[in-house]
Amino acid sequence: MNYDLIVIGGGPGGFAAAVKAAQLGKKAAVFEAREPGGTCLNRGCIPTKALMHSSQLYQELKEGIPGITVTSAAPDWPGLAARKNEVVETLRGGMASLLKSNKIDLIHAKAVITGPNTVTAGGETYEAGHILVAAGSIPSRPPIPGLDLPGVVTSDELLDDISPRETMVIIGGGVIGVELATVWAAMGCRIVIVEALERILANLDREISQSMTMQLKKQGVEIYTSAMVSKLTQAEGQVTVHFTYKGEEQSASGQTVLAAMGRRANTAGLFDGVEPEMNRGMLAVNEKYETSIPSILAIGDAIGGIQLAHKAEAEGVRAVELLYGHQPSRASAPIPSCVYTSPEIAQTGLTADEAKAQNIPVLTGKYVMGGNGRTVIEGGGRSFIKLVFHADTHVILGAQLLCHRATDLISELNTAVTLGLTAEQLMTPIRPHPTFAEGISEAVEAAFGVSIHSAPVKKR
Repeated sequence: MNYDLIVIGGGPGGFAAAVKAAQLGKKAAVFEAREPGGTCLNRGCIPTKALMHSSQLYQELKEGIPGITVTSAAPDWPGLAARKNEVVETLRGGMASLLKSNKIDLIHAKAVITGPNTVTAGGETYEAGHILVAAGSIPSRPPIPGLDLPGVVTSDELLDDISPRETMVIIGGGVIGVELATVWAAMGCRIVIVEALERILANLDREISQSMTMQLKKQGVEIYTSAMVSKLTQAEGQVTVHFTYKGEEQSASGQTVLAAMGRRANTAGLFDGVEPEMNRGMLAVNEKYETSIPSILAIGDAIGGIQLAHKAEAEGVRAVELLYGHQPSRASAPIPSCVYTSPEIAQTGLTADEAKAQNIPVLTGKYVMGGNGRTVIEGGGRSFIKLVFHADTHVILGAQLLCHRATDLISELNTAVTLGLTAEQLMTPIRPHPTFAEGISEAVEAAFGVSIHSAPVKKR
């Protein structure tokens, strides 16, 4: 069968690319060996956030809600699993329906690219004017002795087995490790995080990393950073992680060990008889997302960079629009990052340290949300909004948030960074009261030494 565009991978990027192609009048097909929705919907973003929502509600019940008396509350593990599956299946059904309404063929088979315009799957050969690789990524498993022992799982297996655990050791303090640590810690599991870098969430603002470290420790999570894992051993139903910390040999044991050491491009076995240029397992592409074979394009985790669903989705739309001669409707940067802990974390653009490293003069405005009415109503806690401006032009360069609803607030600030808005323009709109968004106005004013509800923040 012939198509204008064959998309390999039914995750957010591949899905968006196929729909955009169909909207432009092209005949498209999506090849997905597993469930539609890819990692994000089935084994990543969505199931994790569904679990986090329930676990955070349980944590609030345990800590007590002002004016509400709860006589008993306990985790319902089968219920948690059922709720997670319900959310995933609802969204998966919506994706399948949208593919069908756009007359996009969904082919449930592993696809292999055999030529510049050909794909084989399920014993059949398919042809297309162009092929777009949106194959996503899979958990990385470095060659550490014992990492294949029973009881050692990746996030994929953990999310397929929603069950109580008394103890868990997590190797990796990135977003995946930290989010899953908060879920099981809230449910009473004793967690140990072992991170090779000097801090957890190392790709985020340093102050956010430090604050989240304190928050996790308050939940009873042990954290070892700058810790190098040497091996894993097993005895009496426990897996022990051996690592070096501050020059000394240490170990931590758990019923389960979660290997959360990042993800790698899912490109192994994807090509047979054709070899586009690769870079450490990732496909090398130009500004139009074309590989070294122009009829084969690639997006998302398959080409590297930050591994986020919304990045892949934006790239899928851009790639198709560029392919068929249209002006891209989506920007390629900045890409906001979100962590769904409590409080939430969100970041976009440059941090002050990153700007200074580029010799950009900056002013930073930080508003501690303790004076924000909505934050006080929601229970307060350590939280802030930090904005980074160009000292001369007042253009916003970046934003870092640790507060309630940070993952929603970041959209306004990402828009501002994308459009190059100034501090004066950010202050123009009236933000409703009482809302978390009022903290944005406060942070803008703080950058210039003026604040309504808090002391002036020192310029940097």
